Amino acid sequence: MSAGLNVVLLGAPGAGKGTQAERIVSEFDVPHISTGDILRAAVAAGTELGRTAQRHMEAGELVPDEVVIGIVGDRLAEPDAAAGFLLDGFPRTIDQARALDDILAEAGRDLSHVIVLDVPEQELIERLSGRRMCRGCGKGYHLTFDPPVDEGVCDACGGELYQRADDNEETVRNRLVVYRRQTEPLVEYYTGRGLVSTISGGGRLPDEVWTDVRAALAADRPA
Repeated sequence: MSAGLNVVLLGAPGAGKGTQAERIVSEFDVPHISTGDILRAAVAAGTELGRTAQRHMEAGELVPDEVVIGIVGDRLAEPDAAAGFLLDGFPRTIDQARALDDILAEAGRDLSHVIVLDVPEQELIERLSGRRMCRGCGKGYHLTFDPPVDEGVCDACGGELYQRADDNEETVRNRLVVYRRQTEPLVEYYTGRGLVSTISGGGRLPDEVWTDVRAALAADRPA
């Protein structure tokens, strides 16, 4: 099996995956493969799988597993992913994890690391429900961690700040329920293979979390 840095990044909404993904990509020079990004790219490219995905998205439906799996497989076969990759947003379920195993096995590859960002639920709710966006320029704020100078007004352009529908507390709690039900079983799935490093992300600065993430990725894994 290949010894490349083949990483799956797991964590609940608001756990800081985006911040740590940027650092992993920069430090280790691997492509950041996000399910949302590759679905949009496949649609834009007009591939057969992309057209199928587009039909479901336009109908407001979830894209079926077989379509997502096919698109991920195509993306992992591209040249820039040959020496390693960072998967974010996939797999989300055990079925998708098994499909990923099959994709990698067919290519003579395997996962090297599964990084889990662990943040207490109440902190996740505070992080997400406190986010605000500017209607004018799109700049983001946080009521606790990065508030605007004037309440409800963007520092950059003077536009109105608003809360995204998926960031209200009730929706956030529902998103966390979905995460626990569908995605947390993946931690157990991968733990049995010696792949998981659980990194505490609660009450810590991104630099502190990154120190632990970097150390975990530098560690050897069982053959």
